[in-house]
Amino acid sequence: MDRYFGFKEHGTGYRQETVAGLTTFLAMAYILFVNPLILADAGMDIGAVFTATALAAAIGTIIMGVLAKYPIALAPGMGLNAFFAYSVVLGMGIEWQVALLGVFFSGIIFILITVFKIRETIINAIPAELKYAAAAGIGLFIAFIGLKNAGIVVPYEATAVTLGNMTAPTTVLAVFGLVVTVIFMVRGYKGGIFYGMIITSIAGIVFGIIQPPEAIVGSVPSLAPTFGALFTDITFEQVFTIQLLVVVLTFLFVDFFDTAGTLYAVANQAGFVKDNKLPRAGKALIADSSATSIGAILGTSTTTAYIESSSGVAAGGRTGFASVVTGILFLIALFFSPLLGVVTQEVTAAALIIVGILMTSSLGLIDWKRFEIAVPAFLTIITMPLTYSIATGIALGFVFYPLTMVVKGKGKDVHPIMYGLFFVFLSYLIFLH
Repeated sequence: MDRYFGFKEHGTGYRQETVAGLTTFLAMAYILFVNPLILADAGMDIGAVFTATALAAAIGTIIMGVLAKYPIALAPGMGLNAFFAYSVVLGMGIEWQVALLGVFFSGIIFILITVFKIRETIINAIPAELKYAAAAGIGLFIAFIGLKNAGIVVPYEATAVTLGNMTAPTTVLAVFGLVVTVIFMVRGYKGGIFYGMIITSIAGIVFGIIQPPEAIVGSVPSLAPTFGALFTDITFEQVFTIQLLVVVLTFLFVDFFDTAGTLYAVANQAGFVKDNKLPRAGKALIADSSATSIGAILGTSTTTAYIESSSGVAAGGRTGFASVVTGILFLIALFFSPLLGVVTQEVTAAALIIVGILMTSSLGLIDWKRFEIAVPAFLTIITMPLTYSIATGIALGFVFYPLTMVVKGKGKDVHPIMYGLFFVFLSYLIFLH
């Protein structure tokens, strides 16, 4: 085992890697409860999604550890689950079974572009500013959902939205959870989001806002309501539509660049990057894309690499054994499904807001002084939360970028792929309704 993972080569051992794997798990365990709540809004069975989330995370993380040998964990991605539930299912009116098929297709395409080594072409085709804008826009979108779930932001006829009733018990609990989580994060606790959810849940039970669980450990919820539904519960006519094409492209776009960015950032922190190149990058991307397709079959949105893996690296994780430990912990977590009833929207609101804050940090990487860049970047960012649609934000950015560049006289700097995507997303916007 130590020879396969290269313990001596990386100056590590079983204890250090186990601690790192545990640290990563605690930093991202919140997804076990946040993801089912989000996908339940799309009409999916919350218990089945909990099981699918844990299994997808376990399988994907173990594949990453064994195949690519990196201390990087995977799980259904924040932002992608919100896009799945609120933009695709609720916004476009696409049934969740068809949306899962879109996730599956995006994973297959991801595998193909990795196997045929054309990922670099795609990465170079899309300007960095649009990647940063997409990340920031998704961050605002997620934070907006968190504020809404907390009752801090509520609908209002005169101004579309307004401040909610800050004295309502559930809103007070959500604000308390946000304050506690912020304190953990500022103090540098690796599992700050998870710890914040635990304390908020306990406070909710103590003050009678949340019903206490009947048990802590229980049987694993059945996968039957979601397993394989993407193949059995859809019709031929639902598959070949411009809407599903845009859904697949959006899933692929966000997952591809989120994964690439996370892999590079965590690997660089661990000292794996040499001459600006990431060893075994192909195997790492195969692990990620395979987990996406497997997760879709199980019944969850896109599975992707988690930046929280950096906490495990900070704790000493240097090999894939840390990922194997994290994956095993996700399997053990399957037996804690009774706690789903305790983790309410008010409890998870802080997690959404904090993740949103972290994602919007990419705003500082955009060159706002170049107006031809600022326009598509701004439209991408602002329309995601305002239209409640990640796809719409990406579509507007991809439509305006070629236009502003051509007007600026820099049309030759735009990759042909971007012109192709211009027509795809323009068609989407025209036929959206």
